Amino acid sequence: MAAKQLSGKLAVILHADVVGSTALVQQNEHKAHTRIQGSFKRFAETISKYHGQVRELRGDALLAEFNRASDAVSAALSFLSDQANFNAQLDDNIRPLVRVGIAMGEVVIADNTITGAGVVLAQRLEQLANSGGICITPAVREAIPRRLPFELENIGEQELKGFEEPVGVYRVALKRGASVPLPEPGRSSGPAESSPRPKVMIALVALAVIAAVTYGVVNWQSKEPISSESKEQTQSERPSIAVLPFDNMSDDPDQEYFADGITEDLTTDLSRISGLFVVARNSSFSYKGRSMDLRTVSQELGVKYILEGSVRRVNDQIRINAQLVDGETGGHIWADRFDGTMADIFSLQDDVNRKIVEELKVNLTPTEEERLIKVETTNPDAYDMLLRGLQQYTYYSRESMVAAREMFKQAVALDPNYARAYSNIALTYGTEVNFYWTPNREESIKLGLEYANRALQLDDGIPQIYLTRSILYLSQRQHEAAVEAAMRTIEVFPDYADGHAALAFILSYSGQYEQALEALEHAKQLNIQVTGVYYGVEGRILFLMGRYTDALASLEKSIELNPGFDRTHLTLAAVLVRLGQLDDAAWSVEEALAITPEITLAKERREANYLYEADLENYLDALREAGVPE
Repeated sequence: MAAKQLSGKLAVILHADVVGSTALVQQNEHKAHTRIQGSFKRFAETISKYHGQVRELRGDALLAEFNRASDAVSAALSFLSDQANFNAQLDDNIRPLVRVGIAMGEVVIADNTITGAGVVLAQRLEQLANSGGICITPAVREAIPRRLPFELENIGEQELKGFEEPVGVYRVALKRGASVPLPEPGRSSGPAESSPRPKVMIALVALAVIAAVTYGVVNWQSKEPISSESKEQTQSERPSIAVLPFDNMSDDPDQEYFADGITEDLTTDLSRISGLFVVARNSSFSYKGRSMDLRTVSQELGVKYILEGSVRRVNDQIRINAQLVDGETGGHIWADRFDGTMADIFSLQDDVNRKIVEELKVNLTPTEEERLIKVETTNPDAYDMLLRGLQQYTYYSRESMVAAREMFKQAVALDPNYARAYSNIALTYGTEVNFYWTPNREESIKLGLEYANRALQLDDGIPQIYLTRSILYLSQRQHEAAVEAAMRTIEVFPDYADGHAALAFILSYSGQYEQALEALEHAKQLNIQVTGVYYGVEGRILFLMGRYTDALASLEKSIELNPGFDRTHLTLAAVLVRLGQLDDAAWSVEEALAITPEITLAKERREANYLYEADLENYLDALREAGVPE
């Protein structure tokens, strides 16, 4: 049944093999096998980072699936670059040279095995690639955003075994001097069909809300182009600024988590100053790894000023270079260097923030003044461990959630009064509850609330505490407490975009639709890069309000940005039923079942969190008519 449901699914397929593997084995069988296996293990890790999933790994070949063509190409380029460096360090000729083919086509997935025309096409393309090279189809080329730094060489139509018609083929390489785009943090690892699935409607907003409160990232889906209307929404009498991701200038590339953490903290600190308008962190991070004219960035984000810079860490020594740029002219307003040690990390950040405040002539309230000088921990190792945990958290898997929690707990062990670490421990339990990654749901709820309460005792100004509470209270169907906690989230952090989105989500389950739409509109104004998650939440609210035509438009936008989420397809099916489009509704149900075959009406009823029975019955009746199994 599952295989039948998955038939005809369109996927991005990557096929790779080792050129001349037989000759390598003949030189030294043990060494060749070890190096080939090690190469594909590293490739598999890279694929996972770029949100793909290895479907087969056999001998000298690897087969993987992606949701997005840009992720597949970026993963291949990243690995091939690393592999070239690896081979260059070897002192013999047993050097695994990998080539890659990437195609889009229909596939069938059963028992984690993937077959179909798309797989065969990727394999044929790989055979056309040079050693250390990549070949793609025109369909893949069209799916790759033009902004990415890829060189594409059209080698014309090729006769491929098993295909009646010639197939167009392009070779892909990285532009000279460019860097491979980094994987977008916060998105679920792996294609939707194979990753753990959320089991309740609350999961629709969970990635946007939970990822953003922890690390400010929502990018498991592509972003919608910014419209002039979006830019107008950001205009304010307050000076407006975007903090672009700081470059990691350390010799160790693994220090990327540290540079990202510094960027996140600077963004958060500035966002909590009432005299500034600061673009949401996930909007700014959409420019990570991209080389763009800052005037263009300023125009796209609708801000007057841009803060950019770099972080260099060598052992205990820290150097932060920061530049404030006038977005209209591209000229530097100031540029400065801030040197210190890990023990000075918070004062270094404070120096950067104060420089901006002074330059933009922003007056601080007494509370804001106190917050800027506040030191969250006196143990630099605890802070470092917290940032490492945040990086793990963004990988979104059962395993990474456990790893993140352990790092947060290590931070607490280093500083038992570290409120932010406690709040993030609570958040990992909240995430497990929402995605049904926990073997003991009640125990995870209990522990999540306990750690949130401990964090609250130490610091009542951390928004993660209240947002985690709101999510866990809703999972217990304590709607009044959930709304109260969500409201407290934005009281603590008024300009927190995803805090407003969380409030919208909670209010919608409590039957307060108009208030929910108002909260979501506020979130859109703050988060210029409106995500597919926001549109999905909006579509469900509009469905509950009976505004089916408007709901259809929002849900179609959501699916366009993130086609791999089962909940959105189900809501769309319900909307289409109410619009009388039963055939399309049945198709949407098939799409949802292809992603999560276990969906039934009984499960939907059991796991729903609606306050009002009428809302639940309205939803279930529509799904029944659309063809969801009982």
